Amino acid sequence: MILAALAILGGFALMIWSADRFIEGAAATAKHAGMPSLLIGMVIVGFGTSAPEMVVSAMAAIDGNPDLALGNALGSNIVNTGLILGITALVAPIAVHSKIVRKELPILLLIGLFAGALFWNGELSRLEAFILLAGFFGLIGWTIFAAIKGRGDALEVETEQELTAHPMPLGRAIMWLCIGLVLLIVSSRILVWGAVTIAQSLGVSDLIIGLTIVALGTSLPELAASVIAARKGEHDIAIGNVVGSNMFNLLAVVGIAGVIAPMPQLSPDVLTRDWPVMMAMTVGLFVMAYGFRGEGRLNRIEGVILLASYIAYNIWLLNSVMAG
Repeated sequence: MILAALAILGGFALMIWSADRFIEGAAATAKHAGMPSLLIGMVIVGFGTSAPEMVVSAMAAIDGNPDLALGNALGSNIVNTGLILGITALVAPIAVHSKIVRKELPILLLIGLFAGALFWNGELSRLEAFILLAGFFGLIGWTIFAAIKGRGDALEVETEQELTAHPMPLGRAIMWLCIGLVLLIVSSRILVWGAVTIAQSLGVSDLIIGLTIVALGTSLPELAASVIAARKGEHDIAIGNVVGSNMFNLLAVVGIAGVIAPMPQLSPDVLTRDWPVMMAMTVGLFVMAYGFRGEGRLNRIEGVILLASYIAYNIWLLNSVMAG
């Protein structure tokens, strides 16, 4: 147990550091390749912030723990929306200037509903996982189109400021890209081993561990990125990171895990507890941030509501564990 706990803590620390290096290296490499700033912010950074979830869920599926992989994906979305945006809005209210981010909010809602429809029969087959991955590639295509058409968008301005504020030579960028990716895989392997070991020792399901400890750990890079962006006044980056990551989690993270290890019997709790909570938070975020009469805004009161929802959900999980 002690070794497993140390593995989780060490895995988290290494994951946060390596994910940051991976994102910085990937963004700088793309910039040197001449990729537009808006495309870097939407695709490269969006992919990078979801990289921990992707690698952890893939490792869990390879090890024969698909419930851990699914719990990580759904739990990360709940952490992103409730905890990360809740804290970020408390630090600095978020104004949504970007038209692209506003377009992504209803798309996220549709993706969540589509994922729930696939879960509804109580399983996730390899074919359904491939459908999710196809949706992911379709999302990437739409993202590229939106980035090309969205020149001058507020998100592009903020991303360009970030990229020019921290220039990096090409050689160093490629080095950090490679080192970050390798260490991300290593840290994910350590984290999954520690999480599964603790789950087995405590008699807690892999799903619960994925929804809580693993989801929180893999979402820490988004927490740091969003809070820092909000404090700098880069509001669209703060909320765009979360919305993009949530879409990637449902399509790519669940899809990759399902292709590696199909889930013939989903836990009933996924449909009666976890997916509904995730969708309720997503609907709440859409209503709060879309801005039906102009620019969207996430104020401190709404931040408190999101944070309280996250805390209430975790109390529900704790009660489920105690009752079980």
